[in-house]
Amino acid sequence: MEKNEQQMPRLGEPVPAFEAMTTKGKISFPDDYKGKWVILFSHPADFTPICTTEILTFGARTEEFRTLNCELVGLSVDSRNSHIAWLKTIREKIEYKGMKDVKVGFPIIDDVAMKVASLYGMIQPGESQTAAVRAVFFVDPKGVLRAMIYYPLALGRNFDEIRRVLVGLQTIDAFGIALPADWRPGDEVIVPMKGDDQEKVPEGAKCYDWFFCTKPLPKEEIGRKLGEKV
Repeated sequence: MEKNEQQMPRLGEPVPAFEAMTTKGKISFPDDYKGKWVILFSHPADFTPICTTEILTFGARTEEFRTLNCELVGLSVDSRNSHIAWLKTIREKIEYKGMKDVKVGFPIIDDVAMKVASLYGMIQPGESQTAAVRAVFFVDPKGVLRAMIYYPLALGRNFDEIRRVLVGLQTIDAFGIALPADWRPGDEVIVPMKGDDQEKVPEGAKCYDWFFCTKPLPKEEIGRKLGEKV
């Protein structure tokens, strides 16, 4: 491996641990979040337009994620003072798509030295050597990386998709099933078929062939299992 080549975090493995100063004080990640899901995300820079729309949206939807037992942690390669000044400007001056007076309640990491960004592969030289791309990491209550999404600098994130991924991962864990393309809560789910089960149709399932069976999973049942409104 070349010296400047980054080691990317890998799905299904514990996330790289770190300590960092944030807008809410020092954190130890992921230890401070044991028992909770966490979305760790990076943005390229404070005081930029796309990042402002994203922080506004994360800020406005923070409680929505918390009802799903999920905390948010942001990061850019700016200083803590820059983050605080930017958040103050957003709250006092920015109104966008009905979002205004938004107080961001989650921590944003000071990563001027790019230590965390490098640890998580957030610096993509083809995009920028001095700014983090728009990375999103889904970390489960055991500190294991379950999913990650990367966006380029010029494309803002889809927050409905971020929520869908979170609910989907929690549903997979709660019911021991898999989820098809474009799944939303309330859609049919995929029943995993093992080799010795191929001649048996699971109760309530519809099988298209020996390897492909689905079954209903009502949205209300997911909500009861997760203990939240999905």
